[in-house]
Amino acid sequence: MSTDSSNIFTCISGLNILTQLPILPPIIYRLMSFRKWRNLTIISLLFILTIVSVVNYMVIRDTKDQLFTDVNTIPKNKVGLLLGTAKFMDKAKNIINPYYQNRIDAAVQLYMAGKVDYIIVSGDNSTQYYNEPLLMKNDLVAKGVPESRILFDYAGLRTLDSILRCRDIFGQSRFTIISQTFHNQRAIYIANRKNISAVGYCAADGDAYVQVFAREKLARVKMMIDLLLNKQAKFYGDKVEIK
Repeated sequence: MSTDSSNIFTCISGLNILTQLPILPPIIYRLMSFRKWRNLTIISLLFILTIVSVVNYMVIRDTKDQLFTDVNTIPKNKVGLLLGTAKFMDKAKNIINPYYQNRIDAAVQLYMAGKVDYIIVSGDNSTQYYNEPLLMKNDLVAKGVPESRILFDYAGLRTLDSILRCRDIFGQSRFTIISQTFHNQRAIYIANRKNISAVGYCAADGDAYVQVFAREKLARVKMMIDLLLNKQAKFYGDKVEIK
């Protein structure tokens, strides 16, 4: 038998074998596809959890020596940077956000203890109907902080913006950040990467800590991406001299 005839016979035999194989039911193919996507989903989730865990570890490790809860032990700085948040928890403006209130109280404690000479109230004022800095200023004055010692940063849209503007607009390379511990960790991590000497005075936490805690972990990953991309503040402007 010639070589060509032998090859043809082999191919025909192979086709005969294939035709004799059982045809899998459609449900088996669907099950195989489901397992494939399930495995991809599990791998993706594990990857995301690993990234979140690594970033969280780095932030905690790199900022632990710069956080203070005792007003007597925190070093003095000329300026305290009070990071804004919503004052009210409801649209009717009847329920005060405890995170906001605790930040105000912490800023007052620092000023009254002589640990800061000025307070920059940094927050969102993106519309005429929402003005975090003005609300913070009014509450600080109501608690005894002189109006002349409070400065406005109306473009503190994000933590990164507040940190960069405190350095570039207000001319401060050394200051105290005022917020909750979890927020101060992220803010100080940013400051450390921007050649800023910062410490954090940690206000008490508020309610809904689990939700805030989970959101913060994702915010830290976003922060890391912003730092890698060298993201800048959205708005800058004229410099403000603090005498």
